[in-house]
Amino acid sequence: MKQAVNISNRLKLIADWIPQGAQFVDIGSDHAYLPCYVCSKDLDASAIAGEVKEGPFKSAERTVKRLGLNHAVTVRLGDGFNVVVPGEVHTAVIAGMGGTLIDEILQNGQEKLNGIKRIIAQPNLNTGAVRKTLSVLGFKIIHEDMLEENGHIYEMIVADRTEEAISLDDQAAMFGPILLKHKPPIFYLKWEHEKNNLERVVKQMEHAKKPNIEKIAQFKKDIAWIEEVLRDE
Repeated sequence: MKQAVNISNRLKLIADWIPQGAQFVDIGSDHAYLPCYVCSKDLDASAIAGEVKEGPFKSAERTVKRLGLNHAVTVRLGDGFNVVVPGEVHTAVIAGMGGTLIDEILQNGQEKLNGIKRIIAQPNLNTGAVRKTLSVLGFKIIHEDMLEENGHIYEMIVADRTEEAISLDDQAAMFGPILLKHKPPIFYLKWEHEKNNLERVVKQMEHAKKPNIEKIAQFKKDIAWIEEVLRDE
C-alpha cells in the first residue's frame, strides 16, 4: 500500500493550478514533495523534480522511491531549466526561493521555455521582478493568490503563454495586477508590514553620514504607492 503524501498549504496552493494530466517540472523541488503529491493524485500526470545540489537531489530520489512513484516522477541534477529538454514539459513550477533567483532562472532558461504553456511561481520575496520578467517573456498573469504559513506571507503567480502584447507597469509589477483588483485581507497585512519596514529603513538611511539620496527617494516612492493602494479599497 502506497504511503499518503502530505504537503504544506503553500504547496497545495500551487498543486491546484497544475493542469490535469500535466507533464511538469518542479525546479528546486524540496524533497520532490510537490511532484509526488500531484502524481499520487493524478495518475495521468508526470513530473521532473530538479535539484541543483547533490544533497537535495539524493533526498528527492529517496522520497520518490519511498512513495513508490519512480514511474511518474524523475529526479534530475542540474541548474534551473537545464534539467529539461525543449518540449519535454508544458508546465513549470519555481517556488521556495527569492524572486531575484527565480528571475535569473527564467532569464537563463529562455531557450527551454518554447514548449512551456504555464509557469507557476511562488517567490519568497521580490515578486515584482518575477512579474516583470514573465511579461517580457510572453506570459500573461491569469491568477494570483496569497497565504500565510509559519509566519511568512507567500504570493503565488500563475502565468500562461500568450501571443498578446503584455504591458505591466511598475505598480502592477510590485503589487500584482490581479491582487490589486481583489485585495484579500492578507494583502493589507503584507503591505502594511512592508510600509512599516520601509519607513524604518528610510529613517535609518537619512541619519547616515552619507545618505543614499537616490535609494531614499525610491523607498519614499514605494511608501507613497503602498499608502495609495491601502487607501483605495
